[in-house]
Amino acid sequence: MIGGIANSYDNYSSPYAASGLSSVSNEPDNGQSIVRNPGESTRKQAGRESSPAECKTCKERKYQDGSDEDVSFKAAAHIDPDAAASRVRSHEQEHVSNAYKEAAQNNGEVVSCNVSIHTSICPECGRTYVSGGTTATQIKYYNEENPYQQEMKSSDAANKYLGMNVDMAC
Repeated sequence: MIGGIANSYDNYSSPYAASGLSSVSNEPDNGQSIVRNPGESTRKQAGRESSPAECKTCKERKYQDGSDEDVSFKAAAHIDPDAAASRVRSHEQEHVSNAYKEAAQNNGEVVSCNVSIHTSICPECGRTYVSGGTTATQIKYYNEENPYQQEMKSSDAANKYLGMNVDMAC
């Protein structure tokens, strides 16, 4: 009860109580909260377990790449939440560079490349964070030994491109 007004949070029981797990208190014995993320807000949002400064989930969040390419983050690693956006963008750029390298080595051309950066909201403190990224590339490969490709090339030269450039100075 706060100032004579009943509060619905007065009878709140921990979600861990029903499951048999014990919740770990963020409060040390002297009544102060533990700051796990220095420089973050200590203001706790309504309905959240902790403030961004005290959030254990944000402190322990790790990033890992799931592709079969040779890029960074093959082993799970923690990234500071403030640096996550630039680190994820840089990691996705590695995938783009690999696509261009593969296309150049195998007589191909990168037709399209799309990088998406994903965000989520931390369930413990409510902070919006960069949760990962996705890179989609499309490479067109040329096969000059293929008879169909050779026929299409000669057909294009005879029909499609003939007279395309006209020199009016003659």
